[in-house]
Amino acid sequence: MVGKSTKENNLSGLRVNYDRGELLEQNIGSEPISLFSEWMEAAKSGEIKEPNAMVLSTIRDEKPTARVVLLKGFDEKGFIFFTNYQSHKGIQLEKNPNGAITFFWDALQRQVRIEGIIEKVSEEESDEYYHSRPKASQIGAWVSKQSTVIENRDILEEKNTHFEEKYKDVTPIPRPPHWGGYILKPTSIEFWQGRQSRLHDRILFSKQENSWQSERLSP
Repeated sequence: MVGKSTKENNLSGLRVNYDRGELLEQNIGSEPISLFSEWMEAAKSGEIKEPNAMVLSTIRDEKPTARVVLLKGFDEKGFIFFTNYQSHKGIQLEKNPNGAITFFWDALQRQVRIEGIIEKVSEEESDEYYHSRPKASQIGAWVSKQSTVIENRDILEEKNTHFEEKYKDVTPIPRPPHWGGYILKPTSIEFWQGRQSRLHDRILFSKQENSWQSERLSP
């Protein structure tokens, strides 16, 4: 039985008036990457603190699981992010490469949902990005056995001190073999623009061999 709502946890009265824009067929183009690029530029130049933050959804034992990661690049081939290959998401992607990413830019009242197949990028691409990171972040990739249980924070701090000393005079720091990039190769991309009266605009692009097909979805 669902518990009775209190004044503090009852959210039914929260309302936002969606009136920041529109998404019409004559303005979307013939493929989704250009439109995504336009929306990302608007997010970067607007009020969005981390416009490249996205929810990455993967499959664990036939159940969905999700977390926020950062997009680090994109083009017509796909959307790139970096992480620990031995993390929960890395293990899940090894078993099932199907995944999805979701962007929500609240200040623009926009959402983008992207589904596809996720694969590792080349070692050269992983090396290039790894060596572009701040040194502390490079060391952090060696310190953390991401998603594994640790007894306390002190263990993490001790390992960080160890690797700081180990790589104090090393340039460049080698990339850990368990850390690198992934690319989501999209099979569908849906653009959502909030509209008044909850009659939102939704345009879905679906991959058809070497081209894209677009269609409007009911809100």
